[in-house]
This record gives sequence, structure tokens and C-alpha cells, in this order.
Amino acid sequence: MSRRIIPVADVSAIPDYSGPAHAPRGELTDTLARPLRDLRISVTDRCNFRCVYCMPRAVFDKDYPFLPHGALLTFEEIERLARVFVDHGVEKIRLTGGEPLLRKNLEFLIERLAALKTADGRPLDITLTTNGSLLARKARSLKDAGLTRVTVSLDALDDSLFRHMNDADFAVADVLKGIEAAHDAGLAPIKVNMVVKRGTNDTEIVPMARHFKGTDAVLRFIEYMDVGTSNGWNMTEVLPSADVVARIAAHFPLVPLEAHSAAETAQRWGYADGGGEIGVISSVTRAFCGSCTRARLSTEGKLYLCLFASSGHDLRAVVRNGASDAEIATAIARIWHTRTDRYSQLRGSASATPDASEPRRVEMSYIGG
Repeated sequence: MSRRIIPVADVSAIPDYSGPAHAPRGELTDTLARPLRDLRISVTDRCNFRCVYCMPRAVFDKDYPFLPHGALLTFEEIERLARVFVDHGVEKIRLTGGEPLLRKNLEFLIERLAALKTADGRPLDITLTTNGSLLARKARSLKDAGLTRVTVSLDALDDSLFRHMNDADFAVADVLKGIEAAHDAGLAPIKVNMVVKRGTNDTEIVPMARHFKGTDAVLRFIEYMDVGTSNGWNMTEVLPSADVVARIAAHFPLVPLEAHSAAETAQRWGYADGGGEIGVISSVTRAFCGSCTRARLSTEGKLYLCLFASSGHDLRAVVRNGASDAEIATAIARIWHTRTDRYSQLRGSASATPDASEPRRVEMSYIGG
């Protein structure tokens, strides 16, 4: 049996919710005045792909001990926690994994979440990120349950290269069918995410741009990130977003577009001829920590305040220890109020020196992207 790669360092504190209560007022800010607006919820640590940058087969093999079902948050527990987060100001919930569509009866959870309202009575933006493998058969039921939008991961159009990258012998054509089904179901605007790894799939940048140009899908290019420790990340394999933009602009002239919001992770570029837009997410070469409004809830109920975190806060223990909603709200408020995370900024600064003694960072497959 292979040795398990623990998804985080063996540090996960049970939050303190004793003493004075912190009633939700629709707004929480951290030490850097960043509000809590987005909650990403991982509903499973399992995936049917073994992408080299996320769940390499050498680590996540057939003997890998994934979480037992009893360790996962139930839909009722997720809904309860989500309601408290919404009371604190969350406006958008993204379901992730692993591959979230592997979670049985996910539509039931979406129905519960779609019934929640923001502090001022607006419906939530309920989105989902998927590898697209099950999307063709599930798109309509997801939409009917209340899902707003979908983001699909697709790292190449060349079928042999894509099969190599997903390491599950899954065809590009089947992902494209899923995207088409999502479009037909009204899960729009659809976003298509391509993780760019220099020397592996960077030759697919222009073909991908050409394929999605003129459609209603927004193609986004993501710099290969040092999330977790199992993917063997190396800076030499990072292709800066500026180079991605330059490659596309050499074929299709681009013009910069304004961000939809200050917290948006992607820089937007429009085709000069009006044929749609692309986005680039530059978490390695252009950190956006200063405007980060995202919290992440793991499959087993641990709250992480950064994609690159090395420890979490055990909200499952709070819920299963019988805490009231007011006590859960207090725990979340205290966690967010003390948040200082800005890993990407520090990584890019001259003072950020790699340290082998640093605790293991959480794996992307454990808390989603």
C-alpha cells in the first residue's frame, strides 16, 4: 500500500466560540480590510481524473485512502454552515472537489443552497467547477436544481495530449459535449479553465483561443501553481500570463477590458474584432491577494483562508459538538477577523525564501481551486 500524502500539516484547530457572541451583520473584514464574499465548498476529495498538476497517479493511486463517507460533511451540515456564511456577507458559493459531480445526489444540495438569500434579500450566485466528464448527462438537472453557472477544466484540444494530462484516457470530445450540454441548459456564461504548464501544453494556447473565439464561453488561462506538495511544482514550468496574452495577440489582436469587480481573479482581454474575451489568472507572477474575498470549506469541514494554507479550522467539530448557529457565527467571525493570509504576495517578494521546514500546504484536490 502506498504511503498516504497527508493533505495538510497535522494542524487543525477547533475554533473558539465561547464568550461574547458575534452576531452576523452582513459584513466581515479581515486584518487587511478584505470582506468575506465568496465561499468555495469541496464536496468530495475524489476525482476520476489524475491530472499531473493536481492529483498525479504516482501519489493518488488505487491504494490511496480517500476520506470515508462518514468524515464528509452531510448536505444538511453544508447547508447550515453556508447559511451562516451568507449571514456574514457571502454572496457567491462555488462547489468544487475533487470532481464535485461524483458526489451522489448533488442536485439536492444545490436546491438547498439556491434557496438561501443574501443579507439584502438577493439570490446567491451558485456555481460549480468540473472536469466535464459527467456534465453532458447532468447539466439539465443541475440547472433545474438552481445552479447558476459552470466552469469546465480543459487543458488541451489535442486529444492525445489531453488524455496524457488527465491520465484517465478521457477524450476531449466528451468534455466538449459537456460544455455544449451546459450551454443548452442555460448554465451561462460558461468559463473554460486551462492550466498552462510550460513544455507540456503551452502549444495548445492558440488552438484553444481559436476554438472558443466567437462562442459565449470565456476561456481563462491559469498559471501553473505551487498548490500542495504532490505535483512536483517548479518555477521553470510556469509560463507567465503576459506571454500567454502575447501569443494570442499575435494571431488575434486583443484589447484590455475592465474587471467586473475588485475581487476578480482574472485579468480580462477582449478580441478587438468583438469575438468575445479571454482571461488570465496570474497567481504566480501577479498576485491578487490584496483583493481576495474567498474562504474555502474542505470536504470534511475544515475552513481554509488561502489556497496555499497549511492549516485549517475544524468547523465540523463545532457543528457536531452541538454548537448553536450563533456560536458557529461567532467562530467564523473570529477566524476571519484575524486573517492575514497573502501567500502569493510573499512568494513574489524578495523576502520570501523557500524553507524546507515549512509545514505541508493543503492539496488542491482537497479544497478545490
